Amino acid sequence: MGESKLDLLQGTLDLMVLQTLAAMGAMHGYGIARRIEQVSGDAVLLNQGTIYASLVRLQQRGWIAAQWGTSENNRRAKFYRITTRGRRQLAEDAAYWQRLSGVMGRVLAMQEEGGRDD
Repeated sequence: MGESKLDLLQGTLDLMVLQTLAAMGAMHGYGIARRIEQVSGDAVLLNQGTIYASLVRLQQRGWIAAQWGTSENNRRAKFYRITTRGRRQLAEDAAYWQRLSGVMGRVLAMQEEGGRDD
């Protein structure tokens, strides 16, 4: 994996979208993508197809809802918000990722056992 761009694991983008909506409130797809890129320090770069596939998936699961509105540049846009079910899922997924990152941190911090050259 190169340092310029991170490859996202399955489900990771959905978690990022849910967290963004929970933190920022209702947003349109382009705004969600730009916010994720900004917070990641541009380590995560999202194209329209990627973000909208995630939004469709999250809507189908009932974790987000959408409503048409007017964007900041006066264009018609679909605004997404997290639902109660989405907040529950976000809490579960965030707890899982916290546990997983703790485990990975411990595994990656392992020291080599005395002098083995396998």
